[in-house]
Amino acid sequence: MKNITKIVVLLFYSIVIFHFEIRSQDRTIDSLLTELLVAKDDTNKVNLLIELSKLNAYSSPDDAISYGMEAKTLSESLQFKNGLALSLKYIGMAYYFQAKYLETIQYWQESLTVYESVGNTKGVANTLSNIGAIYFNQGDDTKAIEIYLKALKVADEIGDSLRIATVLNNIGGVYFNKDATRNKSIHYYLRAYEICQVIGDQYGIGTSAVNLGGYYIYKENTDSALYYFNISLDILKKTATGNVSYVLNNIGEAYVLKEDYLQAENYQKQALELAEANNSALDMTLALIALGNTKNAIGDYKKAIEYYSQAEELAREIGVNYQLETAFKALAATYANISDYKMAYQYQKLFSEIKDTLYNAENDKKIQRLQFNYDLEKKQREVDNLAKDKELKELEIKRQKAVKNVFLLGLVFILIVAFILYRNMRAKIKINRILDRQKVEIENLLLNILPAKVANELQLNGKATPKNYKSVSVLFTDFKGFTKIAEGLSPEDLVKELNIFFHAFDNIVEKYQLEKIKTIGDAYMCAGGIPSETDDHPLKVVKAGLDMQVFMNEFNESRKSNGKQQWGLRLGIHTGPVVAGVVGKKKYAYDIWGNTVNIASRME
Repeated sequence: MKNITKIVVLLFYSIVIFHFEIRSQDRTIDSLLTELLVAKDDTNKVNLLIELSKLNAYSSPDDAISYGMEAKTLSESLQFKNGLALSLKYIGMAYYFQAKYLETIQYWQESLTVYESVGNTKGVANTLSNIGAIYFNQGDDTKAIEIYLKALKVADEIGDSLRIATVLNNIGGVYFNKDATRNKSIHYYLRAYEICQVIGDQYGIGTSAVNLGGYYIYKENTDSALYYFNISLDILKKTATGNVSYVLNNIGEAYVLKEDYLQAENYQKQALELAEANNSALDMTLALIALGNTKNAIGDYKKAIEYYSQAEELAREIGVNYQLETAFKALAATYANISDYKMAYQYQKLFSEIKDTLYNAENDKKIQRLQFNYDLEKKQREVDNLAKDKELKELEIKRQKAVKNVFLLGLVFILIVAFILYRNMRAKIKINRILDRQKVEIENLLLNILPAKVANELQLNGKATPKNYKSVSVLFTDFKGFTKIAEGLSPEDLVKELNIFFHAFDNIVEKYQLEKIKTIGDAYMCAGGIPSETDDHPLKVVKAGLDMQVFMNEFNESRKSNGKQQWGLRLGIHTGPVVAGVVGKKKYAYDIWGNTVNIASRME
């Protein structure tokens, strides 16, 4: 449910996680273009071009780059420093949304230099925060945090609350990116949310709120998640950021957790329609997968396969492998549910192949980042070389032979490291498969002891909270004259016959969807209306009791024909309030308490 740390997803959600000051505009693009036609070559024209670049950065990045370049050229001719810094900033942003990070950081570094030269500390803080997003998307969380902390320091020094909130949201995003630090993210999101409320920054409130909602989805606290998602939805509907589809999908996920599948499907369809209207293929892919999951949950496997297949097609078109992995896995499971094992095997094979590919990609991130940093340094060297004189160039030629030797040694070293990484990766995959099998076996064993909801709560929190139930039907049975009958049987025969009875009772309890509580000696106890509350539990418990009597009559008939002593079943039923839960810290057992239990026991 919470697969949230993949780079391709981060690129898509960057508008939500990283607050790049995109705001809804009073003036439309058309009106700006009309003004541009008659504008003179002055600072007002620069501002018009910058505004057009900003508005097109997400939806039409190529147009944004064109307007930004024109604004940059005009700002340089006018020596308009602030205009130059903003031009560079939005050119970089357009490249960011094209995932061209090398070009992005080049323009943002130039923008940072201009802001520093004119003493614009707000611009410095904002640009540092944006640069941190690049390292985050490259998987370098340590570098991202380093840059964010620099941005936070600058924002604190100038008392810029908006920049402080922006950076806090970004830091929260980095911590939320990893399992080990995910719980830390809530503190940063809450601080950002509170600051935005104080300064009245609506977009900041919406961004912080959706981040908070995502955290509570991770915690499976659906009420808190929906509270923040609805705040975000109300605000982001009024902006021009294209984030509404993302929020709607999150709301749908919350309702899936609440098992309100009708509401979940309603929000997911809204997300899909909005994505189609915005021609956002990635938004469409995510919405289709969410709809498939909902249909799967209610057993509509045919429709689920239809949604997953559409998602697969879109994911292939736009090359988002993590969504493609999700679609393959879902299709394999759904085809297995309808016993189409040929298709299930086909998609399971595709899933395994792409999973191995993505795993290898994760292992290669360090090498990719080294290459990324190398390319950055290379560009910087090219700029620096323009200022070097002839003597330095000649010296560089003399050193080429030494550099070549070092390069060869480095290449050999990289090959050795790559081989070791590959060998370790294969060993890790093998170990993970063994651990996955063992995890499934342990979970199945736990489900044989405790109800599913209680087992999940125990695994998640290390404890299960007792719960009051207003209406539960409790059934007790034991055997009349058990001691006398037991004296005439060997221990092995006694246990064998009790096992026959209790095995039959277990089948009857399962038939009527009741919950077996425990057996003590010859006594058997079960209940209806827990852990999932229902209205028909009294009828189901009574029917179960009647079936138990029918079974005992048939069993006694066979004993009677063989001249054996018959077993007499005593049965008591009572309906009322109980408390249910797990107590102790060893040998967990699910039990119920209350006067209702005592009365049912006495009614035997």
